[in-house]
Amino acid sequence: MTWIKICGVTNIDDALEAASMGVDALGFIFAPSPRRINELTARDIIRHLPLAIWKVGVFVNEELRKMLRIAEDCGLDALQLHGKESPEYCRQIPLPVIKAISVKDVESLKEMERYPFDSILLDAAATDRAGGSGKTFCWEMALESRKKRNFILSGGLNPMNVYSAVQKLRPIGVDVCSGVEKVLGKKDPLKMIEFVKEVRKADESTR
Repeated sequence: MTWIKICGVTNIDDALEAASMGVDALGFIFAPSPRRINELTARDIIRHLPLAIWKVGVFVNEELRKMLRIAEDCGLDALQLHGKESPEYCRQIPLPVIKAISVKDVESLKEMERYPFDSILLDAAATDRAGGSGKTFCWEMALESRKKRNFILSGGLNPMNVYSAVQKLRPIGVDVCSGVEKVLGKKDPLKMIEFVKEVRKADESTR
């Protein structure tokens, strides 16, 4: 089954609602973002979550020691990196790493080759920030890369397009943020339900 992560969680109600739907991971953004969360709030949310759900910290070009301290203090299970973190930087992290690649063109997909030991997340490139544009990229560009290596798909996913995304690319996982929001920073339970339902429906159709 496709791994499902709901990112940009900012409050306990959204976190518990998402957890009840059987998603695999929740994302907490510690980088500059309208959905940025502080350590105290994140730690309080995470301690109420089921152990089985991955708690993923999202960072951008963070100082390594500070990031690892936040991970330990908050109880993070994995780190998702959206900056210019090098393969050498990633190898120093004792937790699972999800390295985000900003997809501008086919050439940018070659970045995947530099990170053979990390999970890869493909996201649409943004002009004003490192990821989180809320827009899709041309999925056809990733079809050739998919033959060599699987990835988590992100960027502009929502309940209306995730079915076709999973059918077309068969990614190992999907990552959604603004596509299941009611307003910025607040999730919509109905959209989250529909998103999970569409992913599972696509899983059934591609068996």
